[in-house]
Amino acid sequence: MKHTDFIYPADSKKSLKDFDPSFSGKYKSKKGAEKDLEKGIEKLAELQDMLYAHDQYSILLIFQAMDAAGKDGTIKHVMSGVNPQGCQVTSFKVPSAEELDHDYLWRCVKQLPERGRIGIFNRSYYEEVLVTRVHPQILQNQKLPALPKAPEKDQKFWKQRFDDINNFEKYLSNQGTIILKFFLHVSPEEQKKRLLDRIADSSKNWKFSIGDLHERALWPQYMEAYEEILKHTSTAAAPWYVIPADKKWFMRAAVSDIIVERLQQLKLHYPIINDTQKADLVKAKEMLENKGTEK
Repeated sequence: MKHTDFIYPADSKKSLKDFDPSFSGKYKSKKGAEKDLEKGIEKLAELQDMLYAHDQYSILLIFQAMDAAGKDGTIKHVMSGVNPQGCQVTSFKVPSAEELDHDYLWRCVKQLPERGRIGIFNRSYYEEVLVTRVHPQILQNQKLPALPKAPEKDQKFWKQRFDDINNFEKYLSNQGTIILKFFLHVSPEEQKKRLLDRIADSSKNWKFSIGDLHERALWPQYMEAYEEILKHTSTAAAPWYVIPADKKWFMRAAVSDIIVERLQQLKLHYPIINDTQKADLVKAKEMLENKGTEK
């Protein structure tokens, strides 16, 4: 399966039902995927070093998913070989009072990666067309000047937000930020297994919240909201990848492979030094090798 097969086509009539959460591609077992992931981790470390030295692009990875889909684990495993100095992870929780006094993109803009670095958003501004759509009462806290009386039914309101996000991402792309968006597509059956595992395993109890069950009960509404997001914000500048998430080992290998491939397309290289710098290197070598200069 090609990476492009994971991309949700813009303005598509596809449904998430057309994407199989248990798909495992060419892999017949966990072992093969883990071996490829190891290679991907090693390659990503090399590319990150060149990304930093090249100092022209930044990378923004966005992860969205239902609870227990594996966002944290995917980030942990895929980025395990990356130099921490060249990477930053931001998890967006409930907005603070300060954040609510600004537009909804403000807190995300502050966390954007600078050139040469990789930024990871564990959830993102897409919560503003996801959670707010399933729970429209949240919008009341945003102090919007023209909030519709029934925003959940107002297509114009959501279209405006989709347009704002698309314009924002196009702007970032024009400035050299490469945006890769991953929707980790887990099935409700697999989510149930993982939630039960969190309850059964004392080392995972802290991950469980009774609120997860309340959100799980709204699964159809969330899937409808995700389909709208994918349909309206998967663009050439910032495509959405729908990654099957029922098999964690496949999900991690697929995400790693997509990131590596995209970085390779940038044709990154280390800075090329000029003649003066080359002469300085020769001089420095001579000085270092001359024992007479040592004290």
